[in-house]
Amino acid sequence: MTHTLLTGPWVLIGYAADRVSEGDLAAARAQMGFSLAWHIVLACLGVGLPALTLLAEWYGIRTGNPAYRLLARRWARAMGVLFAVGAVSGTILSFEMGLLWPGLMGRFGQVIGLPFALEGIAFFVEAIFLGIYLYAWDRLPPRRHLLTGLPIVIAGTASAFFVVCANAWMNQPRGFTLREGKVVDVDPWAAMLNPASPPQTVHMILAAFMVASFLTASVYAVAMLRGRRDTYHRAGFFIPFTLGAIVTPFQIVVGDWAARFLADYQPTKLAAAEGVYRTGSHVPLTIGGVAGDNGLKYGLEIPNGLSLLIGYRPDTVVKGLDRVPPAQHPPVTGVHWAFDLMVAAGFFLLALGVWLLWAWWRRRRTGGELSTPRLFLALAAVGGPAAVVALECGWTVTELGRQPWVVWGLMSVRDAVNPAPGLMTGLWLVLVVYAAMTVATVYVLRRLARGTPVPRAPQEEDVTGYPVV
Repeated sequence: MTHTLLTGPWVLIGYAADRVSEGDLAAARAQMGFSLAWHIVLACLGVGLPALTLLAEWYGIRTGNPAYRLLARRWARAMGVLFAVGAVSGTILSFEMGLLWPGLMGRFGQVIGLPFALEGIAFFVEAIFLGIYLYAWDRLPPRRHLLTGLPIVIAGTASAFFVVCANAWMNQPRGFTLREGKVVDVDPWAAMLNPASPPQTVHMILAAFMVASFLTASVYAVAMLRGRRDTYHRAGFFIPFTLGAIVTPFQIVVGDWAARFLADYQPTKLAAAEGVYRTGSHVPLTIGGVAGDNGLKYGLEIPNGLSLLIGYRPDTVVKGLDRVPPAQHPPVTGVHWAFDLMVAAGFFLLALGVWLLWAWWRRRRTGGELSTPRLFLALAAVGGPAAVVALECGWTVTELGRQPWVVWGLMSVRDAVNPAPGLMTGLWLVLVVYAAMTVATVYVLRRLARGTPVPRAPQEEDVTGYPVV
């Protein structure tokens, strides 16, 4: 069931526009943006790290090599720490939804409540089986213990799916009727499974596996650059890096799907991402540049590039920002640069995956050990931060590209914010809390990383004397 606007598309304007100051509005946006940017990295690790842990444990069971079992055990401990910290940051976000944006939740809470409820169920399933998995080391046979980790992967992925469905609804509101400014005839399933849900959820889940894989691999790439090339460190690098390399080309295809979705359903967001000011055909693809009065300046233009990407024909018409009033234009420079950085990071990671595939092919032909030259390891060490940059830039495009709307075409951010004064105080408090959590998380993870000696095969020499950092 799609929504019907019986009283016009701007019926909800005016909730708090006359009562909120610019400073408090900026503070609310900054607080929500920072909290989400911090939490989303933990959420990605919560989705991808359990899968990596099970892969390492399975390979340890299969080969009997204790290095793989230790790797899985150590990743499992890190997984427990990150889950706990992610639960705290997720709880902060849930409170911020109600405290900072009462206009949104008060008006539409009944519409988007279902995915949040389902996410809560998935969270509890994940927490229960994570406890079982951590406690059952050496208490269950290895294969049974491995099976207890499968619900963690499934529940973590489901949790990400449900949350992103709620965000997708903000881009494509469905499942209700507006009658004289009131929300009636609510269909929560239609709201959750809106047109934006398929591309956004698949894009986010694949991004989660990429971030977890490349970020984990980057840690071991640094260790290998320092000379630690025993079985433990090589496995710690190749298991996550291989998974990330496999996922990356699929993510690029899904990203293209998501861009085409924007061309059909949110052309204003795509116009901001690509810096298209005027509707027309033969639209060039512009790389870089800054927003001017009539278009992007100082960018590198590829003739007909955007029209070809959108419709495979140079005469494909691309809708520009001239279709909506200037007050409804997203900040073009910020959205455009975030989009370009996301794409650049994605192709950088794709190139690293191709390099690994080429090295594997050469090894198949010549035999011997898989080649890991220092340049490759150095670039792989950058791959983890690059995946995080791509993630953050993707969410910047999603959220900043929707401005000034919090619910596309129905409610502006200004009308959703809490009109109470003093929101700047909450921003500073949240910054202090997150700084403390960051320091504590890094400290605990480093202590865990140094807590157990690294096993080695009889023929290997201990060239470092240290476990992984």
